[in-house]
Amino acid sequence: MSDYDTSEIRNLALVGQSGAGKTALVDALLEVVDGTGASADKGEHTTDFDPQEQAHGHSLYSGLAYFDHQGIHANLIDTPGDPSFLGRALSVYPAVETIGVVINATTGVTPLARNLFKMARQRRLCVVAIINRIDGEHARPAETLTELQQTFGPECLPLNLPGAAGATVVDCFWREGGDPTDFSSIAEAHSAIVDQVVEVDNDLMETYLEQGQVSREALHNTFEKALRDGHLVPVCFASARTGAGIEELLEFIVKLAPNPLEGNPRPFYRGEDVADSVPFTAIADPDAHVIAHVFKVRVDPFLGSVAAFRIHQGTVSKDQRLLVGSSHKPFRLNHLLRLHGKQHIETRRGVPGDICAATKIEGVHYDAVLHDSPEEENIHLRPLELPKPMFSLALTAKSRSHDQKLGAALAKLRLEDPCLSIVHTAETNETVLRGLSEYHLRITLDKMRDVYHVEVDTAVPRIQYHETITKRADGHHRHKKQSGGAGQFGEVMLRVEPLPRGSGFEFCSEVVGGAIPSQLIPAVEKGCREAFGAGCVAGFPMQDVKVVVYDGKHHSVDSKEVAFVAAGRKAFTDAVSKAGPVVLEPIVEVSVFAPEELVGNVTGGLASKRGQISGTELAGGNEYCIRADVPLAELGTYTAELKSMTSGRGSFTYTFSRYQAVPDEIQRRLI
Repeated sequence: MSDYDTSEIRNLALVGQSGAGKTALVDALLEVVDGTGASADKGEHTTDFDPQEQAHGHSLYSGLAYFDHQGIHANLIDTPGDPSFLGRALSVYPAVETIGVVINATTGVTPLARNLFKMARQRRLCVVAIINRIDGEHARPAETLTELQQTFGPECLPLNLPGAAGATVVDCFWREGGDPTDFSSIAEAHSAIVDQVVEVDNDLMETYLEQGQVSREALHNTFEKALRDGHLVPVCFASARTGAGIEELLEFIVKLAPNPLEGNPRPFYRGEDVADSVPFTAIADPDAHVIAHVFKVRVDPFLGSVAAFRIHQGTVSKDQRLLVGSSHKPFRLNHLLRLHGKQHIETRRGVPGDICAATKIEGVHYDAVLHDSPEEENIHLRPLELPKPMFSLALTAKSRSHDQKLGAALAKLRLEDPCLSIVHTAETNETVLRGLSEYHLRITLDKMRDVYHVEVDTAVPRIQYHETITKRADGHHRHKKQSGGAGQFGEVMLRVEPLPRGSGFEFCSEVVGGAIPSQLIPAVEKGCREAFGAGCVAGFPMQDVKVVVYDGKHHSVDSKEVAFVAAGRKAFTDAVSKAGPVVLEPIVEVSVFAPEELVGNVTGGLASKRGQISGTELAGGNEYCIRADVPLAELGTYTAELKSMTSGRGSFTYTFSRYQAVPDEIQRRLI
C-alpha cells in the first residue's frame, strides 16, 4: 500500500532528440537515490530493456521507473528521441505535470526538441530544460543556453551553472554567490531568476523592490505559479556520465517540480465528441469516483496487454471493479502494478496523481478512460495532436500460415503505437501499414517477425489516383440482346457535369412521360455507379461527377433491370469520354526543416519534384522551414534524398492537401 499522498508525488517525462542522454539521466538519478541505476558501461539501462532497444542502442518505446526520496515519490518516464517515434513520446504527456526537454550540449536545440517543447506549451504543462553532456569533447553549454533563449524565449533561465569545464555544477537558485562558474556568475543567474519569478505576484514584487530580497518560502510558492503560467522555464545543467548536476536535478524534482495538486487542470470533457461537449474537471480527491487515463499499452508475450494509466481522480485498489470508456462490462483489477523498467511490482492501491498499470483489460486501448461509475462513461481527455502516418508499405504474407496470423499481429502492434495505421485499401485491394517513417515501419515489421513470428513481403503501395471530368457532355447507349425467348432491351440518354472537388457522386432523374419506368431508374443509377467506381480513362475510381438521366426508351416485355444497368454503365462511359476526362493525383503540403545554408538546395530539390514553393520562414536558431505543395508520387525516396542532401540535419512532414490533375505526359503514361 502506498504510504504517500497526492501532494508527495512528482511526475516527470524526459523528452528530446536521440543522443541527448535521457535514458542515462534516469539511470543516474536512480543511482544517486538508492544505487539501483543500471550500468551504461555494460550497455544496460533501466528503461531500455526491450531486446529491440538493446539491439539498436537507443529507446524505441516509453519506459517507466520510479524512486522514493526525502518523502517524495517520483515517477519518471523515459521517451524515444528518434523523430520516427514522436507519437510514442507525445503520448505520455497526459500522464505528467512536468516535461523535461533534454538538450545535448554538443548539438544544441534540434527541430524535434522544438516540437516537443511546443506541444508541452499547448497542453499547459510545466517545462524544464536539461542541458546534458556538458563535459563532452565539443560541448557548448553557454552557446546552448543562448540558443534555448533565442528559440523558446528569455524565460529560459538557469537554476545552476557548470563549473570546472563541466566537471561540476553550481546551484544558483538557493545561493547568491560562491564558487566560480564557466560562464556568467551565480549572482547574475540568481538575480535573473528571482526577477522573473516575482513578476507573477504583485505583492511579492512590491516586497522585493522595497527590501531587495524575498524569503525562500515565498520564492518557492511563486516559482510554482511561474512554472504553471509558462512565465519561467528553468534550465538545469548535467552530465549523466560523470554525475555532475544530478544532485541538483534531483533537488529540482523533489523541491521545485509541481505535484499533481499544483499542475494545471487536464483538458477533460464530457460528451460524445469534442464539438458537442462541455469541459470537465477531474478533482484529485481520493474519495471521489475513479477517473484514470491510459497513456501507454504494451503487449507482453506472457502477461498479455499491460496498460499504464495515470489516476486523475479517486483511489484505485487491487480487486476493484472498473469500466473502460462507454463499455458496460466491468473488469476486476486482479493485479495493480507499478512499472520500474522491466519489473512489474504489485501494489495495493494508487492515489490521485499516481501512475500505475494493470494487465489483461478487455477492450483497453491508448487514450481510454477507466472509471468506476456509469455516470463517467462519456468523459474523455481532449486528444493530443499526434503526427499523422506519412509512409506506407503494402503487406503480403509469405505463406498461408503467416496470413492467418497477420491480422492478429497487426492488431497488437497497432495497440502499442498510436501513430501506426493499418488499412485495407479497397481501390487497390491492398493491406497497407502506415507509419511516420521508413525506420518506424522497419522496426514494426522486425517486431512482427521476431515476437509474433509473422513474415511478410512488402511493396510500395500504389498511388491512389482518381479520375474526373472537366466539362459537361451527353452520353447515349442502347442495350439490346435477343437470343430466343425473352430478350433484354434498355436505352439511356444522360448528361454528366463536373462538381466541385470533394463532392463525390450525384445522380438525379429528369425523365418525363415514362420513357424509362420509375422502377428502372435505380438500375440506371447502379450502372452509372459501377462505371464511376471502376473508372473510364485509366481504371482509377472517379470523383466529383453529377449524372442527369433525361430520356430513354423501354420495351414492355424485354426491359429488365439488368438491361438498364448495362445501358446506364455504357451511356455513362460514353458521356465521360466526351467530357474532357483527366486523371487526378494526390497533392500533399510538405514542410521541410533545414539549416539556412541548405535552403537553396532544398527548394531546388522540391522544384525538381514538381513542387510549388509556398513560403519559407525562420523556424528558430539557424533553421528554416520550407513549405511546398508536392505530388505524393514524387516523395517515394525523399527521406533518403533529404538525408543525403543535408547530411542528416534535415527533416520533413507532410499532410494531404487536395487532388489535382496530372500533366498530360503522365496521364498518357498512366492510361
